[in-house]
Amino acid sequence: MAAGPHYFHGTGRRKTAVARVRLFAGEGAVIVNGKPVEEYFPRELYQHVVEHAFRVSETLGKFNTTVRVEGGGVTGQAEAVRHGIARALCRADETYRPLLSKAGLLTRDSRMRERKKYGLKRARKAPQYTKR
Repeated sequence: MAAGPHYFHGTGRRKTAVARVRLFAGEGAVIVNGKPVEEYFPRELYQHVVEHAFRVSETLGKFNTTVRVEGGGVTGQAEAVRHGIARALCRADETYRPLLSKAGLLTRDSRMRERKKYGLKRARKAPQYTKR
């Protein structure tokens, strides 16, 4: 029986974005939704966010990464990818866990958008008060 490609996986979440990450042994290519990371996240800031877990664990250039990310906006997606990569690195080698945990990369950022309330314009913004 032929075994499939060996990889480590992790699921990253942030706001409404969900990233499914797979790490393969390789030379450091990161593919997000079928595009290179530089093409999917053109801003350097988001590229640094995505690479953060690799830099903390000193594994930059040791894994090829494929990511499927959906939902949310650009920032949420980049941070979801970072979370997924950190979780996948822990599956690859448990010795990375203390480093990633200390950097706060394994904690899911639980902050979500507050729902809109009736009678208000947004979650907390009230319509303008008129005295007369």
